[in-house]
Amino acid sequence: MAQASGPSTVPSHSPPGPGASRRFKKPAFLAHLRADVPASLVVFLVALPLSLGIAAASGAPIMAGLIAAAVGGIVAGSLGGSPLQVSGPAAGLTIIVAGLVQEFGWQVTCAITAAAGVLQLLLGISRVGRAALAVSPVVVKAMLAGIGITIILQQIHVLLGSRAAGSALENLTALPAAITNLELHAALLGLAVVAILLVWKHLPPAVRRIPGPLAAVAAGTALSVAFAPAVERISLSGSIVDAVALPQLPDGNWRAVAFAVLSMALIASIESLLSAVAVDKMQTGPRTNLNRELMGQGAANIVSGSLGGLPVTGVIVRSATNVEAGAATRTSAVLHGVWVLTFSALFAGLIQLIPMAVLAGLLVVIGARLIKVADIRTSLRTGDFLIYSVTLLCVVFLNLLEGVLIGLALAAASVLWRVLRASVQAHQPVPPSVLWRITINGSCSFFALPRLNRVLHSVPERLDVVVELNADYLDHAFREAVLAWRRQYEAAGGTVQVEEHGNSLFRDAADQAPKRQEASELPLPPRNSWQAGGPAQDAGRDPRRSLLMGINKYHRRFADKVRPMVQDLADGQNPDALFIACVDSRVNPNLITSSGPGDLLTLRNIGNVVCHEGQDASIDSALAFAVKGLGVESIVVCGHSNCGAMKAVIADAGGNAATSLGAGFDAWLEHARPSYQELRAGHPVAVAAAEAGYGEVDQLGMVNVAVQLAKLETHPVIGPALARGAVQATGLFYDIATARVLLVTTAGIEYLDAARAAELANAGPVR
Repeated sequence: MAQASGPSTVPSHSPPGPGASRRFKKPAFLAHLRADVPASLVVFLVALPLSLGIAAASGAPIMAGLIAAAVGGIVAGSLGGSPLQVSGPAAGLTIIVAGLVQEFGWQVTCAITAAAGVLQLLLGISRVGRAALAVSPVVVKAMLAGIGITIILQQIHVLLGSRAAGSALENLTALPAAITNLELHAALLGLAVVAILLVWKHLPPAVRRIPGPLAAVAAGTALSVAFAPAVERISLSGSIVDAVALPQLPDGNWRAVAFAVLSMALIASIESLLSAVAVDKMQTGPRTNLNRELMGQGAANIVSGSLGGLPVTGVIVRSATNVEAGAATRTSAVLHGVWVLTFSALFAGLIQLIPMAVLAGLLVVIGARLIKVADIRTSLRTGDFLIYSVTLLCVVFLNLLEGVLIGLALAAASVLWRVLRASVQAHQPVPPSVLWRITINGSCSFFALPRLNRVLHSVPERLDVVVELNADYLDHAFREAVLAWRRQYEAAGGTVQVEEHGNSLFRDAADQAPKRQEASELPLPPRNSWQAGGPAQDAGRDPRRSLLMGINKYHRRFADKVRPMVQDLADGQNPDALFIACVDSRVNPNLITSSGPGDLLTLRNIGNVVCHEGQDASIDSALAFAVKGLGVESIVVCGHSNCGAMKAVIADAGGNAATSLGAGFDAWLEHARPSYQELRAGHPVAVAAAEAGYGEVDQLGMVNVAVQLAKLETHPVIGPALARGAVQATGLFYDIATARVLLVTTAGIEYLDAARAAELANAGPVR
């Protein structure tokens, strides 16, 4: 479309031109400030005590935690790939940092932090970050719940007015003493914050515009100033500027330093990426660019280590708080770093008004929200509860990294068990049947050989046995074991019949490397594909054997699956179409139309013909019953390739009448002879079929379909319904050699590939 060249041609409702757009367009980082600013303040309030506590637990200068919090927010928030993740000092590195400080001193530890950041930067450039997506969701959910429990166990002590211990186990065992010796004012403040947060979502929308955590902290602080001035509050010593310390290289022991750099980089990277994946699961916005996130974390650690700060990682507690507080973009994380820096430098007095119990109440609620009952129910339904519970307990009572690694190892072991395990069962015959069944399902590999041999050799000798093999993977060792047992069993006087229903077959295991085959949906393989014997084996057998064995197989494998489909059909039917097909055994209407019980009313005769009224009562009655009795809206005439009736018509036209089949057969062909006349007259369908490379027999088969469609238009029952659009007539041709279905009209033929068939189905009636 041409663009207007002047203002006069622009309609009044059109958007402003390019110049006006540049002049008035709000910068992207300002577009969501209404959500990001309050969220950043809430995260700042959460990050402040956490950063101070982690610094104290690590044996580092207290202000090192605030430096890391500011750098993590500003640098990682700006450069990282996660839009809502908040970075800062993390509890997962506390033990490592404490050991490094004790061994090398603080300034060398800062150098190790900066070097670890360089390694993280290189890992991000190498694009290895997406490996974090291989983490099982149940492990991530259990990690979040474990972190939530750890936070609750730690912060409930602060809420009660006591000191939190260094581990979850110590906090748990010390809880009774903390309850007994609670400090009443601190407990009431903390519980007030919890109560405000719990009822906040039930308040009017106008009130809820203020973030609940921010309102709760402000209210708790105001209450403490008015009624509990002596309660313990946040305390700072010195300025954040005074805490800046340049890193220092170690005097020696470079091997230990290198190992420390590698350990810190890997642990910080894993924790950051897992946190980013967890944050993605909490929100529906843009997903994390994991490689960019690694580079952002690396840059933050370089800066933090260079300024004398703690190691930086993505922190799930602050990130979850950020999401819960309604943050919309990365601006929230950056601003939280700005608030940490600004308030630490200029307004330390204001920060020191906030009671520790108030922040503890906030953290208890945040921790509780990380524990989701729905995740526990899901793990129970999916069989992953063991993985969930073990991961959770290890995160709580060991540490974050070890808990996640143990959970991943358990999840991997569970996958191997489920994938490699094959179900092998022996089923005794239920009278009057005398047939033993061996069912084998799943991945059939050498791992399953012990159970396979145990089950196979439990079958008594000299019986009839059928082995139902439903394999999605089958290797040579498994095949050889089954065949060896079969030879041994038959040599002892028994019979063994192997039925293959899966995607991986015996012949594949013999001729090629084992692999998982593409799934097949075919429910009706020809009986001779699994009952094939030979002339010697078939001699003297009951002629009904294949039919009866097919019924036997139906009852064993399919009856229970079909029963729910036909229960609603027991009292009546409502088919979609009348399908007129040839009696040829190779044509299966339900198979080629992907239909089931109750979908098709089927009329079959030699040559799939439609007689004129009065020529065949069975056809007349079927048409009347379909249209007038059942109200079907579609009639299908389906021919097929290599049709015996079409061959007989051609032979009869050449003077070779099919007298060997009797006069009745020859008389029936009279209904198809007009089709041969149309073929000789150059019917458009015949021309199209010839151009497509089909021989005379198949050309006649397609023309015959078109001729039968024309007969329907003049039939007294069908014709009027077709004319008023109440019924639609469709011609099909089934090419047996290619197993493809063609559309036949009075004007030609058309290949019905998957896309074209769907297009016609959605387009409406085909004329």
